[in-house]
Amino acid sequence: MNEAMHTAASSAAALETRLARFVLRDAQAGEARVSYREAVDERGKEALPLVLLHGIGSGAASWVQQFEALGESQDRPRRVLAWDAPGYGASTPVANASPVAADYARVLADWLDTLGIERCVLVGHSLGAIIAGAFAAGHPERVAGLLLISPAAGYGAAEAAVREGKRDARLAMLAELGPQGLAEKRSANMLSPHASADARAWVRWNMARVVPQGYAQATHLLANADLATDLARCAGKVRMAVAVGAEDTITPPPACERLAHIAQAPFQTMPRAGHAGYIEQPAAYSALIDMFCAEH
Repeated sequence: MNEAMHTAASSAAALETRLARFVLRDAQAGEARVSYREAVDERGKEALPLVLLHGIGSGAASWVQQFEALGESQDRPRRVLAWDAPGYGASTPVANASPVAADYARVLADWLDTLGIERCVLVGHSLGAIIAGAFAAGHPERVAGLLLISPAAGYGAAEAAVREGKRDARLAMLAELGPQGLAEKRSANMLSPHASADARAWVRWNMARVVPQGYAQATHLLANADLATDLARCAGKVRMAVAVGAEDTITPPPACERLAHIAQAPFQTMPRAGHAGYIEQPAAYSALIDMFCAEH
């Protein structure tokens, strides 16, 4: 093993050790099973729950640094939960082979019902923003605040040829490379040039563990979704905010700002951060989330 590989392995191992404190749990959500992780201090049990939704190449584990910063805060401890989306981790895939956002939002509602969570602050990253937007549009009374981080807009409003081209290219890459190959080839795109070795290792670790069927269904979701329409339905009903890494090349700042305008929501760029900003700049993003929760 060369030095770079050894460093990456050590970084991932250190984060796995930290993650082990937030054990993987399991809940029955309607007919589906949902695996998730949770951080809660006794002092934070009365706080409004904070629910974190990951992106297409990730999972609940990716939020470990937010579990530590927000779930175990000395000043404002919170109940922090992050799911493995349907088809990820040990979560049951959705039934629809080519799903829409409402399919995932329905599972989210059932999962929150099972946990006795009537209302929460919802944070969606990238593809997770699509699911969060659909849930908020359908259940505005259950969302105290909706924070979208580097939101993926989806291609549902595009011409059929564009939607199919984007979908088929990603599916072909999955078939060719598999999760491990995806992690090696695409993980660097998730981060800015300023990202540490630890951040790069953690993005690769999470991406290498995606389940092919779940990733394929999420690829269809991305092609079918139209986040802008859901945000327009939420405007005036749900308090929202949008943030993006200043150096995000996957969901660039201008595209995210357009979504913020549709949502009638404040917009913020995060310095020295790429698409997976909450991993490479955990202190800044945890502070952003904490402030958003405090306001809502």
